[in-house]
Amino acid sequence: MNFRSTAASELSQKMATLMAHLSDHEHGKLIQRSLKTLIDLSEQDLDRLDWKILSAALQDMARGFEVFHPYRHTRKVAIFGSSRLTPTSQAYQMAVQFAQAIIERGFMVMTGAGGGIMEAGNAGATAEHSFGLNIQLPFEQSTNPYIAGDAKLIDFKYFFTRKLFFLRETDAIAVFPGGFGTLDEAFECLTLGQTGKSPPIPVVLVAPPGSNYWQDWDTYIRTHLTAQQLISPEDHRLYSVTDSVEQACNEVANFYRVYHSSRYVGDRFVIRLNCAISDTVVDRLNQDFQDILISGAIQKSDALWEERSQSEPQPKQDIDRTESLPRLVFHFNQRDHGRLYQLISQLNDLESLEAPACHPERK
Repeated sequence: MNFRSTAASELSQKMATLMAHLSDHEHGKLIQRSLKTLIDLSEQDLDRLDWKILSAALQDMARGFEVFHPYRHTRKVAIFGSSRLTPTSQAYQMAVQFAQAIIERGFMVMTGAGGGIMEAGNAGATAEHSFGLNIQLPFEQSTNPYIAGDAKLIDFKYFFTRKLFFLRETDAIAVFPGGFGTLDEAFECLTLGQTGKSPPIPVVLVAPPGSNYWQDWDTYIRTHLTAQQLISPEDHRLYSVTDSVEQACNEVANFYRVYHSSRYVGDRFVIRLNCAISDTVVDRLNQDFQDILISGAIQKSDALWEERSQSEPQPKQDIDRTESLPRLVFHFNQRDHGRLYQLISQLNDLESLEAPACHPERK
């Protein structure tokens, strides 16, 4: 029996086992849908390159899921910035300090595993508390020594799968000075936040005191985008600018002081909270944010039936960690995401709350 026939036989056995237990599998319907897509593709006239792309992308994703799964209950901060900055630069040293400070608060760090600011992030967090999402390139990028060889280093073949995991796994983004690639990452994160294609997360733009890197950028945005009505004034709430490591860490941690997470259930937007809030606070929210409601009002709620129901299976972290959390439920217009960030900020600024958010790093 040659290698090809042996591999086919093993695959057949695995498929038979899977199909026999598919109806009992927790995610059987989704697995069935994935398999059907592959079968449908096999019946199309795809060329070899198409299949190589599909196969490599799936391998990228499988490796990513495997690495991140044990850490799914710990919040992570992605650090972006120039790969060209040296350890003697102020921005590099500041990134090291930020990574050190943020892991002391219980968060983990994600970088692109290369040099410059990426290296600084892994150096400050150490391999124990950080991930490296490397990209396979024929030149330029090599893995920095602070994450090389670690089990949490992932080598991606494609930029798009790498970016998928950056955006899927991160709960906050810290952007340090950089070139075109850094600005591309910053703008993409802001665009996803502005359009609601990613959940609300804090985006903190960090640079050394006196550099004015992000201050000048912010001035440009306000002068040429906001003033010409190309973005809304509220869109500036999608990010914050600072030259302080402590303030940058506070921006990340305070975002999850009262706010925990959010999702859609049908046409209802659900905000999970780390602690209960009073009816008076809800009344104030309805006064201040009536403009972002399609209909009805912001209401307190327990977990919705759909969140509990096995007819709509949820990720284990939802079932294990969030089902008991209090909620706010409302019909969001899905347009004014800058205003949504303002609502989250107003929640997090509430005083006289016993903040279980002494653990904002926990999902």
